[in-house]
Formats: sequence, structure tokens, C-alpha cells
Amino acid sequence: MAQRTRKEKIELTAELAERLGEAEILYLTDFTGIDVKNMTELRRRFRESGARFVVVKNRLALRALEQLDLPDISEHLTGPTGFVLAGDDPVVPAKTLREFAKEFDDRPAVKVGVVKKRLVSREEIEQLAELPPREELLGSIAGSLTAGVSGIVGVLEGLLRDIAVLAEEVARKNEESGSVGRSEERAE
Repeated sequence: MAQRTRKEKIELTAELAERLGEAEILYLTDFTGIDVKNMTELRRRFRESGARFVVVKNRLALRALEQLDLPDISEHLTGPTGFVLAGDDPVVPAKTLREFAKEFDDRPAVKVGVVKKRLVSREEIEQLAELPPREELLGSIAGSLTAGVSGIVGVLEGLLRDIAVLAEEVARKNEESGSVGRSEERAE
């Protein structure tokens, strides 16, 4: 493999910094023990979920990360490191990692993550993998709100129905009392 020039390294660092900066979600993994075939499968799964799995040299990653306003994760840049880069939903890539690891002898192993510029531990990423995806959570919340609103609407409809029935009864009683009063007037 040919040695990269200084200019190429600077360009690679800038490109990586741009990719890392655009990602709201960043998980660092140790991919030791994953062969090329399985690595290709892992990348395919991440693409399908809207994320990317990128492998770069730790030194290059360190230089790129220094350019960004992110928590210091340099201590985790040891050994083979793969980066999971994703948009704004931290659950889907965490689930993808967990499901793949279940199939492939707990590989890749999660080291640490950054979610919306906040450092998250391996345990927190595992907890995220247990949650439903963002869209499902939002749908559930919307369903709850809709159910609450339709409950209120149901109560109001019931009240209006009761008021209408009451008004009818009052009107009927007024008619009855009016006709009783008229019949008493005739009797006199």
C-alpha cells in the first residue's frame, strides 16, 4: 500500500471531520474478530437503517475529532475502531449494533458514544437499543394525545346529549303544565 502524502492526509482528515460533524449520533465500536464478509453485511445493515459504519485509523480520527465541538473520546481510540454515524435517532443504530452482535459473537463491541454532543456510555447505548424507534415513540405519544382528546370529545358529547334530553323534558313538562293550566281555566 502506497504511503499517503501530507496533502492527502489533510484532505482525508477534513472529509472525516465533515462526516463526523454532520452526524448527530456517533458510536465507537471494537470490530476485532469480524471478517470481511461479515463487515460487508454489517455495513449493509447500517445503510438500510439510514446509518453508516466507517473504519479509519485512530490517529486520523483523533485529528478529525479535534476539529469538532464534541466530548473528548480520545481514550477510546485504541485498537480496531469502527464508527457508527447516524442522523437524529439514536435507537435504530443501537438496535442494529445489538442485533448484529447477537448473531456474530458479541461483535462489534460498543466502546462509547456521542448522542447530540453528549457522551454516552456502552450501558446507555444498550438501553437505547431496548427502546422503540423514534417514529414509533412519536406515534404512541400522538395516539395517547388523540385518545385523550377523543375522550374529552366523548364526555362533551355526552354532556350535550344530557342537556338536550333535559331541555326536552323541561319543554315537555312545561307543555303538560301549560295544558293542565288551560284545562283548569276551561273548567272554571
